[in-house]
Amino acid sequence: MDGKAVRGGTRGAGMSPEGGHMSDDSEQVYGPDRAERLLAMLRALAERIQALDRSGQLLERVPELQKLLGNTRSELFHYEVRLTYDTPEVAESRRIVDEAERQAREARAGFDEDEDDEPWRVPGE
Repeated sequence: MDGKAVRGGTRGAGMSPEGGHMSDDSEQVYGPDRAERLLAMLRALAERIQALDRSGQLLERVPELQKLLGNTRSELFHYEVRLTYDTPEVAESRRIVDEAERQAREARAGFDEDEDDEPWRVPGE
């Protein structure tokens, strides 16, 4: 792979020779097995294009290529989106940090630094 980290488990089937989908829309993370299947899908597409080119059928097989390209494009989209998806643990950590930052902003907004410098003074003096 390209060194990017992938998270989570895998589900879904491998690519069929007809260019079937590997996607499982309920899966929220992109696991290493699925990434390997995507690499295999890309390589199979490249090999098919080369084979059709060698046999002189590249333009005659446009419908097949459109299907293969569409399936591969869809899987690449899932890879890109799910690779950046927050796992539940990361989402909870992010929520906690956001809440702490919000509380800190609210605390700063409600505290006037000059307000408590001389607490014995009556306001307006």
